[in-house]
Amino acid sequence: MLHFSDFAILASYYAVLLALAVYGFHRMMMVFLYYRNRDAAPVALAPLHPLPAVTVQLPIYNERYVVERLIAAVAALDYPRALLEIQVLDDSTDETSAIALAAVERERARGLDIHYLHRDHRTGYKAGALKEGFDKARGEFLFIFDADFVPPPTFVRQTLDFFSDPAVGMVQARWDHLNRNFSLLTRLQAILLDGHFVVEHTARNRSGRFFNFNGTAGVWRRATIEEAGGWNGDTLTEDIDLSYRAQLAHWKFVYLKDVVSPAEVPVDINGFKTQQHRWAKGSIQTGRKLLPRIFRSGFPLRVKIESFFHLTNNLSYPLVIALSILVFPAMLIRHRLGWTRLILLDFPLFFISTSSVVLFYIASQKEIDPQWRKKLRYMPMVMSLGIGLAVNNAHAVLEALLGRESEFRRTPKYSVGDRPEDWSRKAYRTRVNLSFPFETALAVYFAVAIGISIEDRIYLAIPFLMVFFSGYFYMTMLTLAQQLARPRLPRLAPAPTRSAALAPVAETPRD
Repeated sequence: MLHFSDFAILASYYAVLLALAVYGFHRMMMVFLYYRNRDAAPVALAPLHPLPAVTVQLPIYNERYVVERLIAAVAALDYPRALLEIQVLDDSTDETSAIALAAVERERARGLDIHYLHRDHRTGYKAGALKEGFDKARGEFLFIFDADFVPPPTFVRQTLDFFSDPAVGMVQARWDHLNRNFSLLTRLQAILLDGHFVVEHTARNRSGRFFNFNGTAGVWRRATIEEAGGWNGDTLTEDIDLSYRAQLAHWKFVYLKDVVSPAEVPVDINGFKTQQHRWAKGSIQTGRKLLPRIFRSGFPLRVKIESFFHLTNNLSYPLVIALSILVFPAMLIRHRLGWTRLILLDFPLFFISTSSVVLFYIASQKEIDPQWRKKLRYMPMVMSLGIGLAVNNAHAVLEALLGRESEFRRTPKYSVGDRPEDWSRKAYRTRVNLSFPFETALAVYFAVAIGISIEDRIYLAIPFLMVFFSGYFYMTMLTLAQQLARPRLPRLAPAPTRSAALAPVAETPRD
């Protein structure tokens, strides 16, 4: 007999599964739009003439391992020195400040117009630093690079000509990954990011939808930032926020899939989760802030619908948690009622949700790697990592929906490449967050559920349960392994005081 509680569980289970299938169908649409518009690469109208003054902004916060590499890379940009200005926007509280200041002085001695701007507070976090730099910048166009990026010397000339179209307000380049092959975790992260930068950005931009600046490896027209209302620190994704406000003001954006700036992906699972938490929370914050304005605008419906899916995509993580809790009780109820064959209804919904992920990431690898078939072996682990992130990112989404404020926690980078290196002895280790015990509990829950399914001969349920178990188990084991191997960390040197030459450098007059 079907009780009300049974009905409620089954109804909730299928509602959640259907909602996830809708987001999976949207991912398939991204792949379709990518291939439909793959050959419609953007072309600059003409060379930009005369060459304008440009400012390169480098926002940093406690990045002692990578800041020298960043400044050296930017100093090597191929652009007339009389028209190039560099701003090091430093909010650091450790020895990064001294390292950055010394690098700035070296480049200044070589004739570079480079300025060190240090804040003794983090008001507005990265958005606040960019805003203060913006007010002092002399460039008509502003290039932004995070601390772990290594832009190629040709970057300015590869992107600037697209601004010969006066309607273009921002140009974004694709990220590549310096340490893609460092570990299994970095390989999986690289595949996740490739899907975003190869398929999603290209599909959105070339099909006339909105897409976003990614906070780095891009260039803005000064007038675009001004007209859109400037940098705001009221979300954790100031880049998405400004991007949507600018496009709502009818500025055109350009995405260059074939212009690449490499950077590091996190090697520490806790650093990776911190990064994902910030991105998930910030996108939902931006959606709460701007979706009403987007739907009231006069843009086509296809733009509004895509904006909704883009800004709410992280809602899928709470749905995954709900599905994780409901999937086994739903299977037990169907087994008890003799409705075991009803599980066949799950297959098409699961297929849409899971196959869309596989197709999405295979498409990205096929486009950028001639040996993409070798990446197929990583696809099950890509899915496991996505499920394993569900607790961490669902927490971020709930914080955003409830309006809970939190600190902008930057992702630590260690200047590692593809070769094995003992990064664990370096500073900036991120602590285990609150998601770990819940991930562990879910791994145990699914292990028990698989055991019960075997004992009760509910064999059709086992493949579904294994998908969830592998995700939570992988996240639990990776976190445990890194914590058990954690050595005693070196003590950070204190940051120099502002009286120790910081203020004078910040106030160096312009040429």
